[in-house]
Amino acid sequence: GGGKITIVKIDEGLSTPQVFKNLEYDELSSADPLELLESFKAKGPFGVPGTSYVNDLQPPAFKCLPRLQALYDELTGCGFDTVLMSGSGTSIFCLGEGSGEGWEQVKKREDLKVWETEFVGRKEGEWYSKEG
Repeated sequence: GGGKITIVKIDEGLSTPQVFKNLEYDELSSADPLELLESFKAKGPFGVPGTSYVNDLQPPAFKCLPRLQALYDELTGCGFDTVLMSGSGTSIFCLGEGSGEGWEQVKKREDLKVWETEFVGRKEGEWYSKEG
C-alpha cells in the first residue's frame, strides 16, 4: 500500500502497569533495535517487512484484554500490509488499505473508533504533499 494508515481503538482502556506486570522477559523480541532503526531510515515505514514492526507489549496486553487480541486477529484478515498494537494498547494501527466485507463490518462497529488517514511528506525545498 501507499502511505495510508488506519488507527482502530476499542472503547475500553488498559492499565499500562498491568501490561508490564504480565510481560514475559524471556519472550522479548530478539531483533536488534539499531538494525531495525537503520532499516526504517533506509526504506521508510512502507518499505520494510511487517516483521520489522515489533511491540513487546502486545502479547501481555492481549493476555490482559482478550478482546483486543480478537480485534487484532480480525484486522489481520482485512487486507492491511501491517497490523500492530500501539504502545501498551488499546489502539491498533494498520498500514496499507483495508478491504473486503470484514473490513466494512469493522468500520460499522459502534464499540470501535476508526480513523483513516495517510502520511504526508516533503522533499527538501518543497511543501508537504501526500506520498505515493
